[in-house]
Amino acid sequence: MVEVLGAEKNYGGLRALSGVDLHVDAGEVLALVGDNGAGKSTLLKLMSGVEPFDGGTLKVGGEEVVFHTPRDATGHGIHTVYQDLSLCENLDTVQNLFLGQEQVSSILLGNRLDRREMETTARRVLGELAVKIQSLRAPVGWLSGGQRQGIAIGRALVSEPALILLDEPTAALGVEQKAEVYNLINRLRDRGCAVLLISHDLRDVRHLADRVAVLRLGAKVGEFVKADNYDVDDLVASITGAKEAIV
Repeated sequence: MVEVLGAEKNYGGLRALSGVDLHVDAGEVLALVGDNGAGKSTLLKLMSGVEPFDGGTLKVGGEEVVFHTPRDATGHGIHTVYQDLSLCENLDTVQNLFLGQEQVSSILLGNRLDRREMETTARRVLGELAVKIQSLRAPVGWLSGGQRQGIAIGRALVSEPALILLDEPTAALGVEQKAEVYNLINRLRDRGCAVLLISHDLRDVRHLADRVAVLRLGAKVGEFVKADNYDVDDLVASITGAKEAIV
């Protein structure tokens, strides 16, 4: 579905990424792990169009693409949900879901915002994600962390994405709210979305990810497959560089 080949990124004399290869398939959750400074956030910025590649290529559906802005990425079906969620707390659920992609009525009706149609779509998307919100008109600042994460993910689903990038989606959440986010991610997989999950929480990774790619000092140093029932100690060793993990 989405493939990174030989990704390179430099900041002055610092090499942040060096020859990183990565692919995410439809209906798969790939976790990207590594210590601080490993290159996870840098790779996310490249894939989401925030920063350009200094070398290497990005392919979507087998076609090479070049992103100059985040809007280019979303235009090719790659949506990013950042750790801060980027929600407007004073706006309600529907307004946040359609922020920047509002639906309007026909020219005959004056190109007005079509609130009724947006509410219908909002109920469908949130229903598919099993996100329960009592009132779509309540400001999102009133909602729980799990509900807010659901709205941020739902905003991406409005435009039927190919890949969703999730940056630390369970950070600072309680046990119950984490369970809600687990359910959201599993539902994304069931919808056939490709999901790239960045997380420091290896419990999340172990539970959710079909595959795990390990970055260390800007290079990909390991890959682990859930179906192989990998040893978590090997995963930790690959992250820290304590020993070479068996891939």
